[in-house]
Amino acid sequence: MGDPMTGALRLRAFAKVNYALEVRGVRADGYHDISTILQSISLCDELEIERSDEGFELRVEPEGASIGPNDKNTVCLAWKLLREATGEELPVRVRLRKSVPAGAGLGGGSADAAAALVGLNEMFGLGLGDGELRGIGVRIGADVPFCIGGGTALGEGVGEVLTPLPAPPEHHLVVAKPDRGAETARIYKAYDERPGEEWPSIAPALDALRAGDLGGLVRSLGNDLAPVTETLVPEVGELREGLSRAGALGAIMSGSGTAVYGLFGSEAAARGARRGILAPFARVCRPVASGVEVLRERAPSRASRRPGG
Repeated sequence: MGDPMTGALRLRAFAKVNYALEVRGVRADGYHDISTILQSISLCDELEIERSDEGFELRVEPEGASIGPNDKNTVCLAWKLLREATGEELPVRVRLRKSVPAGAGLGGGSADAAAALVGLNEMFGLGLGDGELRGIGVRIGADVPFCIGGGTALGEGVGEVLTPLPAPPEHHLVVAKPDRGAETARIYKAYDERPGEEWPSIAPALDALRAGDLGGLVRSLGNDLAPVTETLVPEVGELREGLSRAGALGAIMSGSGTAVYGLFGSEAAARGARRGILAPFARVCRPVASGVEVLRERAPSRASRRPGG
């Protein structure tokens, strides 16, 4: 174990998009084998983790953000599983500032769990490597292992078997989401009952990334789940078409939805298109090379100092 920290840690928890997603089939455990190309983007939540005297306290901003019951939130699950794995008490207060919408296919909850695991590991000097953190994270959600390292990767299995890939050519994204979200389990159930249109996207996307070919990446954008989600939530298809009309080089749904993103060759083009998108949530983003970023350490407050600390 390393040396534990005093003070507080602030971390960015980056969302993700899927450049390509192919459903391979249903596993014996009821989950689906997939092949997907994942990319971290600059849209993020922020966590501040500070030592406390005992237990776990979570405060979420803004009030009313959709994260589920505090004791079942992914940050709390990360804390519980890390305690179980290490036998340490890990007393903390966590402030979670939400910017990534829920029910979007952007991995917001997974990113929060990843940042909690990384931050707690550093704060308490637990000395766990990324592989050990990913092993804990997959028990929370299939995207958590990716979000720990982030960047660009091929995800296989349920998405947890990761192979690093070259970073994409420079581009910007407009990420937009309608009011309605989508539960991943419901989308896969609907997919099994009425398979959507499938097209090969992984192989051409891999070729494009390895060649640094933005045009090839745009042409390879694909998601086997998109036709199903667009049928259940027609606003998803309307947003995709709206992004295309606004000048996106290509547009596709992320994950199981309901967020859609368009690729643009420049930030100026993305910002111009963003102004024309009528959606409750729309942001201009760029690809980033990590899943979690430690922003800074803050000195301990007077109330959190201990004798001899």
